Amino acid sequence: MKKFLKILLCLLAVLTMAAAGLFGYILLGEYKPAPVEELAVRASVEEKLPLGEQIKLISWNIGYGGLGKASDFFMDGGEDSRSADRETVINYLDGIKDYLSSQQPELLLLQEVDYDSRRSYRIDQSEILSSGSAYTTYNFACPFVPIPLPPIGRVYSGLMTDTGYSGTEYTPEKVERIALPNPFSWPVSAANLKRCLLVSYLPLEGSDKQLVLINLHLEAYDDGEGKIAQTKQLREFMEQEYGKGNYVIAGGDFNQSFPGALEAYPCHLEELWEPGQLAEDALPAGWDLAYDLAAPSCRLLNQPYDPVDTENTQHYVIDGFIISPNVELLEVYTEDMGFEHSDHNPVVLNVELKAA
Repeated sequence: MKKFLKILLCLLAVLTMAAAGLFGYILLGEYKPAPVEELAVRASVEEKLPLGEQIKLISWNIGYGGLGKASDFFMDGGEDSRSADRETVINYLDGIKDYLSSQQPELLLLQEVDYDSRRSYRIDQSEILSSGSAYTTYNFACPFVPIPLPPIGRVYSGLMTDTGYSGTEYTPEKVERIALPNPFSWPVSAANLKRCLLVSYLPLEGSDKQLVLINLHLEAYDDGEGKIAQTKQLREFMEQEYGKGNYVIAGGDFNQSFPGALEAYPCHLEELWEPGQLAEDALPAGWDLAYDLAAPSCRLLNQPYDPVDTENTQHYVIDGFIISPNVELLEVYTEDMGFEHSDHNPVVLNVELKAA
């Protein structure tokens, strides 16, 4: 009996030391970005965005190349934290690249791009998806995410803005990472996302003003207060830039239903994840939400995608754009790709920057 207790105590001591070591490793590796960080901009190219002409933008949450049609995810009621093998991840990324190359947008906003993550086999997805004119930043950087079992492990992921897919490179004058409020307290925050805005300041032909292009991915798995605080900061920043005479476009994954989306796609799996709600009157006067209700922009990852199984399939419209009053909306649509390559569909926006 004494020998058994001794062995048991030794095992408990080893497990305690291992847990303490892992906890220390996570804390020492915690990502602590400054409120504002300026990114390096490559040598300037003379091309400037035109006024009074159509400009195409695409926003797409690519689900780190691991959340396509065959995938589920444990936070949405599924089972997996690593939902695809390496070959499948590469196939998803190839499909995403093929679509973007066929569309040739002047401006591209991607969310959930992995740079060095165990869940996507440490593939630098920005190298595959970039036109050569991309700017990237982290919103999730952790040496080891300890949940679920087996754990997610190493994650380095974030936002990517590309300004060269049309064949013409539009070089920003400045690119900044602007931190958003974090709703999680320590120690949960140490291994969680650190949300941000990736802001590109693009020069315009015949104008001393800029297009302020904001790439965003707001909070998902919070109690709702995080999304509200982040949306408030986003609005204040947009108003500030518009007050300078600039043009403003914010696009990405809001993790909030756009107006009319809940009527088009009611939440019938209420025990699972539900988005917040983005109210139209939350915008400044004269600003527009640009989104499409004809096709869903996102699906729930409670199971692999099966649109025939309507009882267990949940759709959302949580991806889109906000545009300032000096930006004219020409067209916006969600490209219905059947969630083949991601749990989100791309949203395409055509606009014109009004001449002053």
